[in-house]
Amino acid sequence: MLPIHHRRVAAACAAVVAAGALVLAGLPGAASASAADPGSGSSPAATAAVGSTSPQVLLAMRRDLGLTTAQARDRLVNEADAGAVAGALHNALGRDFAGAWVHGATSARLTVATTDASDVPAIEARGAEARVVQHSVAQLEAVQEELDRHASHDVPLRYVDVRANTVVVRAVRASAADSLVAAAGVDPSLVRVERLKLKERPRPLYDLVGGEAYYMGGGRCSIGFPVTKGAQQGFATAGHCGRAGTATSGYNQVAQGTFQASVFPGMDMAWVATNSQWTATPYVKGQGGQRVGVGGSTQSPVGASVCRSGSTTGWHCGTIQQHNTSVTYPEGTISGVTRTSVCAEPGDSGGSFISGSQAQGVTSGGSGNCSSGGTTFYQPINPLLQQFGLTLKTTGGGDPGPGDPEPGGTWAAGKVYAPGDTVTYGGSTYRCLQGHQAQPGWEPPNTPALWQQA
Repeated sequence: MLPIHHRRVAAACAAVVAAGALVLAGLPGAASASAADPGSGSSPAATAAVGSTSPQVLLAMRRDLGLTTAQARDRLVNEADAGAVAGALHNALGRDFAGAWVHGATSARLTVATTDASDVPAIEARGAEARVVQHSVAQLEAVQEELDRHASHDVPLRYVDVRANTVVVRAVRASAADSLVAAAGVDPSLVRVERLKLKERPRPLYDLVGGEAYYMGGGRCSIGFPVTKGAQQGFATAGHCGRAGTATSGYNQVAQGTFQASVFPGMDMAWVATNSQWTATPYVKGQGGQRVGVGGSTQSPVGASVCRSGSTTGWHCGTIQQHNTSVTYPEGTISGVTRTSVCAEPGDSGGSFISGSQAQGVTSGGSGNCSSGGTTFYQPINPLLQQFGLTLKTTGGGDPGPGDPEPGGTWAAGKVYAPGDTVTYGGSTYRCLQGHQAQPGWEPPNTPALWQQA
């Protein structure tokens, strides 16, 4: 957890990213950017997921991914389209589905894996590349879950590598990985063991605009995303940053709020209710302090670009490497986090991960630093919103509020939907393609990138 509370941290320590607790000890030392234009003739997916992307996201993608502005914009549009197609194919393939990912610096070409060769024509008909493999995602996730039940801090990382169709175990010692596989009683042929250097061992990253600093006693973390719960305003952040009842002060050391709920380990999620002096905004702090608009919370696929904002290292971008990763910190195992190539350092914990204009999660921890590079994990935002009944603050307008039921349907603004969930709206049934929190204007008939009529 990088508990740097009550002590100064040497410069060398400050360069280490702690998986889950980018909390840093010590005292703290404009207008919204215009939306990115995804281009004429853009798809519904681009409209839903990329239409309000800030120029600051594009600038950071240029710097960290080596893209031009046009390439960055094209990549975001292509990733949004790929996510919609992947969601539809996941639903269609059912138990045969073996994962999906994008690749290519700008084209974001989609590959979808299946265990049944007869699915290939259906995959290719949607414009994706098909790959036939031995094991479904469900089979591999069952292996991962069994490994998680027996994990130790010597084997801190476990995840399903959909590209390789295997479960990866990353261990400090090979013998520890072998012991874990034996104790879990899983088929060793389904597991690939990788060596993890001691300096790469993840730990939490300690230290109402996303990415800004807040303080708890002697420690510092970063705001994830401003949220509301009814009339109460606040923000989402990492669970390891504080427990229920922990008081916080803002970046300016003014009294700010109190942790209302916190889960860590198991997951790494929490939320803070703020006092009347603080107002939730639909923004994340981007490059040079410019504000990046948050348009929603549609989950991006493996291989997609993602950017992070934190109070120590600011604004950095990379790619999503794996979803549903399990990490064992000294405090216990965290499941369901996403592994990325984005760097982070102590104090960045709890900060925002955003893909285009879409909130992805809050910084949990990692290894490395922003000088030499590193790996960082985030707690996905949609399970956090669902766990605590929160509504993400977005640029789409005011809070949905209780309101009246949507005409003739079960769909509701403010509710979090996962892929495969079904709703009714206007007399029709729809199946969710991509995880997101619904908001006014994103009704199923209006967002084919998110919903498919059943």
